[in-house]
Amino acid sequence: LVDPNAGQAGRLQPPPGDYRCRTIKLGARDSGQGGSGGLAYVAYPAFRCRVELTPGGDLILEKTTGSQRTRGLLYPDTDRRLVYVGAQAWGDETGFPAYGAQAERDQLGVFERIGPQRWRLVIPFPKQESKLDILELTR
Repeated sequence: LVDPNAGQAGRLQPPPGDYRCRTIKLGARDSGQGGSGGLAYVAYPAFRCRVELTPGGDLILEKTTGSQRTRGLLYPDTDRRLVYVGAQAWGDETGFPAYGAQAERDQLGVFERIGPQRWRLVIPFPKQESKLDILELTR
């Protein structure tokens, strides 16, 4: 899951539908007060995610459960990865801000297929808590 070279060539896009997904947070952010901002490693249990193909051909990834949810577009980049551009919703919020509307919610990442029916979204230097977030999707 954390091997930087695990991305596989071939069909990168996950098929539309429902997935299990879990978040791994690595590295504690500095709290700004000379101490650590939290735990250096957190692995959350599985939540639910969905991949949607819009009528216009856009591929949307959404984490639908949990207190930190994400939703955004997956764009082709290379033969081994897609680029993710999205934003977070927190707590009991029912909608997602548009990317760019609230900088503290914006997310950019790399989406890769790392095995049969297994993908990961890697978000370096997210705005909160960690230095690297990995969202693993499985079917």
